[in-house]
Amino acid sequence: MDLTQAKFEDLREFRHRLHRRPELSGEEVETAETIVEALSLTGPDEIVTGIGGHGVAAVYVGRDAGPTVLLRCELDALPIKELTDLPYASEIDGKGHLCGHDGHMTTLAAVARALGRQRPQKGRVVLMFQPAEENGAGAAAVIADQKFAALKPDFSFSLHNMPGLPLGYVALIAGPVNCASRGMRIELTGKTAHASSPEDGLSPAPAAARLIAELPSLTDDRGSHVGPDFSLVTLTHARIGEPAFGIAPGHAEIWATLRTLQDDRMAALVHEAEDRARSIARSAGLDLAITYHDVFRHCENDETAVTHLKAAIDAEGIARDDGDGFLPMKGSEDFGLFGHVSQSAMFFLGAGENHPRLHNPDYDFPDELIDIGSRIFLRTIRTLLG
Repeated sequence: MDLTQAKFEDLREFRHRLHRRPELSGEEVETAETIVEALSLTGPDEIVTGIGGHGVAAVYVGRDAGPTVLLRCELDALPIKELTDLPYASEIDGKGHLCGHDGHMTTLAAVARALGRQRPQKGRVVLMFQPAEENGAGAAAVIADQKFAALKPDFSFSLHNMPGLPLGYVALIAGPVNCASRGMRIELTGKTAHASSPEDGLSPAPAAARLIAELPSLTDDRGSHVGPDFSLVTLTHARIGEPAFGIAPGHAEIWATLRTLQDDRMAALVHEAEDRARSIARSAGLDLAITYHDVFRHCENDETAVTHLKAAIDAEGIARDDGDGFLPMKGSEDFGLFGHVSQSAMFFLGAGENHPRLHNPDYDFPDELIDIGSRIFLRTIRTLLG
């Protein structure tokens, strides 16, 4: 695929249109409509909507029987206020495409245009615009949807842009590439009292303070290297009582993100964190409740799928390595679930060594990556399907 300047400008404007109108996980109604509108112009054999929520899939069928190749991107944005002066900055206060999903969608839109002009020789291609990646619910919902059974792939591929890597450079390895993670919400309940007589109640504040100090001690983080024993506990939110001077607190909440390289180590970290919370709550005479949210399984690249991606990247003359210092990523991705139903792999495409990081308020997807990402995907498709 060789984008002319006019085609590139058109795709860039499409990306900017998506950027202006970010929607959060599970709310991607307008985004899905915009995607359907764009895909319809490419003449797919089928468009499936409402998959796993607001997900959209476009199907392009080859002349002969063959395998199904799925390419996946994400529809959702983040609940973060964008702080840029871009002319296409977010128009929705408190929400922004600050992870590059607008660029990932546009990359698949470029692939759709190419497939509209020339179908694969055999098999079929499914372009999956997945909802709700940021909260970890989307991939599971898509795969559980009855509509997915008719789309089930033999191979699944995805990309994610990577600030810190040189622009247009690819990092790719087989094995674990994204960590497992989950949000742990701990609630401690005692008894409120008048602030002048705290002894008449049971304050969770001392226990909460202990948990805030002790939960991070479960971390085993050796800098950039993410090894088999890696674990990370990050405190993300805490609240004790009500914002009032006259009430001694009776309730506290602590939120923490637990992170490990693989799922089996996550089970051990969960056990350790729960034991610590139970011990502290019990010693303080408090009631304890623990719930989990935004649960991500670890993401693992299949060796055969990686081999196909490497061949495509090399054929396109794009620089790559094994992402030493970047892979495996400490961040999480629900794309790994597609590896449970197909041979799957994700590659990481450099957004620039000094580019604002993912989820920074001043982040913006580099438009130059649209061409590079779509070339890799199309070369992979042509290699597998002709």
